[in-house]
Amino acid sequence: MSVADITQLRTARRRRDAALLAAGLYVAIIAALLPAFSVIAPGAWVAGAAALSAAVLGAGLLVRLAHLPAVVATIIEAAVWIVGLTLLFGRSTALLGVIPTPATFATVPGLLSGASEEIRLGVAPVPPEAGLSFLLVAAVGALALVLDHVVLTARMPLLAGVGLVAVSLIPTIAIPSDVDVAGFVLLAASLLFLLRIDTRARAAAPAPRRPSARAPGRLGVSATALAVAVVAVIVAVVATPLLPQPGLRFATGGSGGTGTTINPNLELGNDLRQPREVDVLIVRTTAPTAPYLRAVTLSRFDGAVWSPDSSDTVPVPGDGAVFSPVETDADIARVDWTTDVTVDALDSPWLPVPYPAATVTGLDGEWLGMPQNRTVVTRAGSTRDQQYEVQASVPRPTLEQIRSRSVGDPGLSADVSALPADVPSVIGDTAREVTAGTSTPYDALLAMQTWFRSSAFRYSLDAPVDAGFDGAGLDAVADFLQVRAGYCVHYASAFAVMARSLGMPSRIVVGYLPGTASSIPQQGGTEYTVTSSQLHAWPEVYFQGIGWVPFEPTNSLGVPTNFASGSTSNGGATPTTPEQDAAAPDAQPSSAPSSADRGDVGAVETGAAATSARPGAAWVPVGIVVLALLVAAFVPALLRVVRRRRRLNAAGAGDAVAAWTALREDAMDLGIPAPGAESPRAFAARLVEEHGVAADDADLLREALERVSYAGDAPDPAHGPALAAAVDRVRAGLLARATPARRALARVLPRSLVVRPGAVDAERESASVG
Repeated sequence: MSVADITQLRTARRRRDAALLAAGLYVAIIAALLPAFSVIAPGAWVAGAAALSAAVLGAGLLVRLAHLPAVVATIIEAAVWIVGLTLLFGRSTALLGVIPTPATFATVPGLLSGASEEIRLGVAPVPPEAGLSFLLVAAVGALALVLDHVVLTARMPLLAGVGLVAVSLIPTIAIPSDVDVAGFVLLAASLLFLLRIDTRARAAAPAPRRPSARAPGRLGVSATALAVAVVAVIVAVVATPLLPQPGLRFATGGSGGTGTTINPNLELGNDLRQPREVDVLIVRTTAPTAPYLRAVTLSRFDGAVWSPDSSDTVPVPGDGAVFSPVETDADIARVDWTTDVTVDALDSPWLPVPYPAATVTGLDGEWLGMPQNRTVVTRAGSTRDQQYEVQASVPRPTLEQIRSRSVGDPGLSADVSALPADVPSVIGDTAREVTAGTSTPYDALLAMQTWFRSSAFRYSLDAPVDAGFDGAGLDAVADFLQVRAGYCVHYASAFAVMARSLGMPSRIVVGYLPGTASSIPQQGGTEYTVTSSQLHAWPEVYFQGIGWVPFEPTNSLGVPTNFASGSTSNGGATPTTPEQDAAAPDAQPSSAPSSADRGDVGAVETGAAATSARPGAAWVPVGIVVLALLVAAFVPALLRVVRRRRRLNAAGAGDAVAAWTALREDAMDLGIPAPGAESPRAFAARLVEEHGVAADDADLLREALERVSYAGDAPDPAHGPALAAAVDRVRAGLLARATPARRALARVLPRSLVVRPGAVDAERESASVG
């Protein structure tokens, strides 16, 4: 081979490796972004980020193919990044739509400020507006630029992998959720691909080598890398979910030990199923009983997900006067209550407050109020260690007053009444059946509440998991109405959707149940302790002239809504709702139910808290582990079959080197040493003398190899079938003379996948088996 041919071969190889590295890096970046969809709603920004990163990597690849310096690649990639962002977000102020002007750069601070507000006030998954979309696209493009130089210039793909894994973990840390298996597998595969391409490029010899010296090493490394990759993915995907789960979702910030969060996405099941319980709030109130504490309201429902409300906000001033009193008809009585809250192990941006809050005083940091739903969120910071006082002016209609009111109001958002077109018929049919015979909206809602709290339903944290409807979408609601067992999310979702099917505006509230009263008398009201297990969800319905009225459909939990008649001796001053005090004398709020109250099957006491055991599913983890081990056990055998088939195909085409390599690998699998210092003639003679190989087959393969190695003969396709047949006959003879245990070991754990023929370890015969 001439010097020119060698140079041309090296150039082609470098270009191929550069293209493969760029493509693998692009796939890895996209895979690292997939978990972000749990925090940022997918939209146009995804296409923009994918296009910009592809443009940046493509520009860098073209520069490298042109053999220009790395600094030129940096300059061109940065220019492509700026032009791309201008095209996507600054066309109106740019020359020709792509060349940024001073006016274009002047819009960047506004976009970043808008992104900051969306991040601070948004709730996952945040639908990105212009500011956040700009930030996301710019960040992905910059990430592509930096990693391009890490992988292709500095040749450090492992460092790039660390960065991409960190990027993929950020959304999971921000909003604890299940692992995105598809994204993980894609990211793992792309990173392993980058490492393999980089390793192959580094291992490339500076001078041409004989095929007999090159092929075994490459194929051996490839097979080993593939085996490690497959086993690693199987272990990560199958074994990781079987590891013990933490007692709580811990959060950072504040002092003290552990903390818990509020999940605004109606995924409370995992939080409620935690075996450990901690005190999260201390509440002291002047009300006769403890109030419900609301944190987040959810009005938008797309048929699958209830989305937290995001509306106009007002700053919480120093005097705490956040909201004006609820607008009610003049004949509706009001009562003012004061509630003091001390936060312990709760780390959340949403502040638990009683409804309807008017003033909130004593908060540290920047806080915002949402007048539409009377909730309070932090601009920056957390509820951890907050101590605050809430004044609430509570409407107290009588039974006659609420029965006389209609539901809805022209000023309400359409979100609180909207339903998808494909609502399962069982939901509407059940709502009409349960409310048949009622004459007012309130009576209909009371009938639904009574039905849900009857013996026809039971509280269970496990039934929705076992039956596969652990969610709040339409399908989960339909299944819940059939199974009639679930927890607060299912009751609240079913009630709200059934109310909307009857034309009643409804929404869901996430917060905390009333706490447990302290036995020690306190000045300024009764003190209650709220625990992590009292995280709760309940529905509300809007009545004209009264406002949002909460209901409590969850079986065995909380205080059911019930209004007293105005003709009672109390003069109508004792109506009852879950968030209002006027409970009937025997209707005290309950804490989270015991195992008996829940009706959970197989409840088991663990320490001071109760968790549930599912005997029927006890075999599932063991079965998964066994299946994973079986799959992992067959991976080496499968890889060996694939590689041997490739060797025989090449031998059948006349490649004597491939035929000889296949022979040596077959020998190694059966424990026959294949040292590199031994000549082909000596190795063939040893196979004949010590292992019973037919001399004709051994000589045929040896002579073909010597003609290629020493005479420089080109592969002869005419001799290919004879070479492949000789390899098969030699292998059959070796297998026939081996013990059954040795044959089984050769198939299940082929040694040639780990040690290539000619390596130092190939000189030692493996320990005898059987």
